[in-house]
Amino acid sequence: MINKSSSNKARLKRHYRVRNKISGTADIPRINVFRSLKNMYVQLIDDENGVTVLAASTLDEELKGSDGGNKNAAKEVGKLIGKKALDKGIKTVVFDRSGYIYHGRVKEVADGAREAGLEF
Repeated sequence: MINKSSSNKARLKRHYRVRNKISGTADIPRINVFRSLKNMYVQLIDDENGVTVLAASTLDEELKGSDGGNKNAAKEVGKLIGKKALDKGIKTVVFDRSGYIYHGRVKEVADGAREAGLEF
């Protein structure tokens, strides 16, 4: 059995290694994904000013009735963050997978954001 704390430490090491190479600006923010067992959380972050520009999750009112821990809900979160970003005038982002494998729910968030019109 895998020790969950050691696997999370390995994920954080991957996350910090990637974060040394990418950062978001006000014009091209970083889209950050966090997944828990029950929900998905996505943020658009401006790293130069250290602020969260937009946020969306499976706990938002638009997605409240859906199951937050599956791929369908993750795709809906991606579409929601894409729609919010386009309403605010943001078209291009930098994708940060936060050390997670680009597979499953993380991939669905990216696909949903691309379907909504974001470019990365």
